[in-house]
Amino acid sequence: MRAIKLPEPPGSSSSGMPEIFDRGISCVVRRVVIIGNGAAGAEHQSIGLVRALGLGNNYSLFRVNRPKDGYNYWLRWLPVSLHKKLDHVLKHFHSDWRQLPKLLQGKWEDVDKPEEERSTKIIPDADAQAIATLAREEINREGPLLVVASGRDTVPVAEAVKKLAPQFTFVVQIQHPRRRLDHFDMVITPLHDFYALSPAAQQEIPRLLRPFVTPQQPPDKHVVLTVGALHHADNAMLRAAAATWHAELAPLPKPLLIVNVGGPTRYCQYGEDLVLELISAVKQVLASCGSIRISFSRRTPHQISEMLCKELGGHAKVYIWDGRGPNPHLGHLAWGDAFVLTADSVSMLSESCSTGKPVYVIGGERCTWKIGDFHRTLRQRGLIRSFTGAEDMSESWSYPPLNDNAEAAARIRGALAERGWSLGLGCFYFYK
Repeated sequence: MRAIKLPEPPGSSSSGMPEIFDRGISCVVRRVVIIGNGAAGAEHQSIGLVRALGLGNNYSLFRVNRPKDGYNYWLRWLPVSLHKKLDHVLKHFHSDWRQLPKLLQGKWEDVDKPEEERSTKIIPDADAQAIATLAREEINREGPLLVVASGRDTVPVAEAVKKLAPQFTFVVQIQHPRRRLDHFDMVITPLHDFYALSPAAQQEIPRLLRPFVTPQQPPDKHVVLTVGALHHADNAMLRAAAATWHAELAPLPKPLLIVNVGGPTRYCQYGEDLVLELISAVKQVLASCGSIRISFSRRTPHQISEMLCKELGGHAKVYIWDGRGPNPHLGHLAWGDAFVLTADSVSMLSESCSTGKPVYVIGGERCTWKIGDFHRTLRQRGLIRSFTGAEDMSESWSYPPLNDNAEAAARIRGALAERGWSLGLGCFYFYK
């Protein structure tokens, strides 16, 4: 008797395995490599995006380490690889005479090694070949690798990973890379990074300089445009911060006004005159505030912080964080009822405008070029108002909060789906 041969079910393959395995690559992204540059602001953008994707517990951090201190400040615009080589030569030349004591003590293995090479590195160097190898070797067990990088120094590494392992990775570059956008699977950058292409900007640039101002091309399909900067101050982070800072901030009289002071930048210049305006305005709103807490950034000039401490530090309603102990920034975002910010920091503005609470800005009219464009966008959306001192802080107002993290994460999910990939855990992986 001959065996009866049943027809193949739809979607089956000649190998007898489900069709998903014939595609030859794992379908679920469950691990992330973050390429950082050591700057908290840049790395927080990557971490915030990964958290929005639901992979906050599944990432590894690799870091591009650029030499620092001394003469290295003047070399920071060089490519990282060239900077490291030049720094090694200069250190070798400078310290030859210091090697003699080590030779006499028999410490041959330490001779000619920079200090950072002799120390234990907690965060591994961001080596493109090593990351690409990780992606290839772990594909069977862990699936494709999502690579997220942020900051100028990370661009060459992310670009190389994409070139070395295109089938095994999805490479996201945060902030405009100032090179071809199709060298990455996705670029996530604020809208104001393309301000140079606007008619208004073209009028500001001398014709002879226009070929040298980036970007030169408008955003393409690889680009996700955000309003502000990505950040890690999401709802879960703020809930945790609210619990951490409950004992200190919850009992304060309301409304609690948070004043964040940054420092002058290339596109937002200001000095003591603006600080005097800020001091005057804060004094005027004291009557309508229950409490005021003031903090500074690493960029705040000493004379500015000294002026604020001298003029406001003695008031009973005012507390000024002196930089010692835990940073209260996330606690301030969670517990603050309203915010006053200097206009210079895109990150501080983006975080504050993600809360839906009133955000007042001082010095916005002094911002130029793309930062001025960023402020115009925030005002058009009703996210910020000028701080004049005439405000009644007991009167609140609101707006649809910025949601750049979630919107960028949704675009990544869509791009992964086009490849037949998805985000998640608990899938059997196979690669042939």
